[in-house]
Amino acid sequence: MKRLSRKWNALMAVTAALLLQSAALAAKNVEHVKNGVVTRVVDGDTLWVDVAGTVLKVRITGMDAPEICQHGGREARDALRSRVLRQGVTLTYQRHDDYGRMLARLQLNGDDLGRWMVAQGHAWSYGYRKYPGPYGSEQQHAQSMRLGLFASSGAENPRDFRKRHGSCFR
Repeated sequence: MKRLSRKWNALMAVTAALLLQSAALAAKNVEHVKNGVVTRVVDGDTLWVDVAGTVLKVRITGMDAPEICQHGGREARDALRSRVLRQGVTLTYQRHDDYGRMLARLQLNGDDLGRWMVAQGHAWSYGYRKYPGPYGSEQQHAQSMRLGLFASSGAENPRDFRKRHGSCFR
């Protein structure tokens, strides 16, 4: 009987630990939603949003725009700026990056701005290895139509550019 009781206690301890770990992971993956107004566009994937008087630096998640000093970088910034500057947007986010920027999906009047940037050929879908990223089909379409930065055969993924040259803001 004691043997069964020890096994039962061990099983309960493992179950409790798994439940705690699961709750911690669930709390970490909670999406938050805020509304604000875009006050500044830094480049094709980073902007400042005023949320109730607090200005937040935001990095659009799911896409990667060219660095500002890279071919297509200024065009990407200008496209995003013309679409969102002084406009009300909705931010959906879970966390911040290593640079303190909020990583968020942005919507303008219900339109996903990351999807729009990639579909217009101003950014890459943020993929990894064989995963094409959330906007893979939009990128494929922009490439096949030779839109934006894909009009040039020398378009370089920003990740590769940063590996070779570093950031433009060093």
